[in-house]
Amino acid sequence: MSLLEIENLSVRFRIKGGWGRSAWLHAVDDVSLSLPRGKTLALVGESGSGKTTAALAAARLVPASEGAVRLDGTDLLTLEGETLRRARARVQVIFQDPYSSLNPRLRAGAIVREPMDALNTPPKAERADRVAELFAQVGLRPEQQALFPHQFSGGQRQRIGIARALATRPELIVCDEAVSALDVAVQAQILNLLRRLQAELGLTFLFISHDLGVVQHMSDRVAVMYMGRIVEEADRGPLFSAPLHPYTQALLAAVPSIDRRRRGRSAVKATGETPDPLNPPPGCMFASRCPRAEALCRETRPALEEKSPGHRAACHFPGPSGD
Repeated sequence: MSLLEIENLSVRFRIKGGWGRSAWLHAVDDVSLSLPRGKTLALVGESGSGKTTAALAAARLVPASEGAVRLDGTDLLTLEGETLRRARARVQVIFQDPYSSLNPRLRAGAIVREPMDALNTPPKAERADRVAELFAQVGLRPEQQALFPHQFSGGQRQRIGIARALATRPELIVCDEAVSALDVAVQAQILNLLRRLQAELGLTFLFISHDLGVVQHMSDRVAVMYMGRIVEEADRGPLFSAPLHPYTQALLAAVPSIDRRRRGRSAVKATGETPDPLNPPPGCMFASRCPRAEALCRETRPALEEKSPGHRAACHFPGPSGD
């Protein structure tokens, strides 16, 4: 059963121009996704593709313009007041930058305890023990509760961020580029920690990343975003071994590989200019950069449709690279 159902989610921002004019930027445009309990869904794409905005809108940290975000059947976008506050305990976020996401004036123990105090869960008498338990779970020592963020390394700070996210016993955790600011060796440690915690606690991850190597290691299913829309979605294996959309193929072709078989495949290269997001074209948003684009692509926007069981793509001419 799906824990999270995102249906027709859209996020628009008003952009002010000169002479009092304004336009709407469609940062997220009609996104629908399903995330089963205990699994990891990765959102990938270039910077500006809308993946972080979509995830934060699902967590009610960015206002959505349209759509529904159902957590166990309850639409989070319709909640207000105390009901919304209680729902926030079930959805937490691990932010990208462990250097700026922690309050430098609070000690580490207080940072981890802060969500419990804000959401009033668990009971006060249990919170000190809960903080100690969380420090142990993420690999930090008890005495480190008394230290300030500047006294920790980057990896240790992200462990504090993970402990803080776990404080209210959430079911869904949004990982917003959770390891991109860390060294490669530390990235591996944090990713392994997240996988262990997921197995032990039954966590569900919405994982945002531009690093396809990290995504391949962490995800069960992958959705690829381009200019605010989902262009391809599939289980991890089919998406990496047989992507259907030229944009996904271009992303994978850009990843260095020592695999001779991968190097020998015909690579799809995205050339040309990205369309103006304030004045999008009528057809496929990727048509101006796609080597397979035809007149139909420039005139009619392709629908996101199932091309094979469990594999969706928004492309008029989907197929393996080189076809």
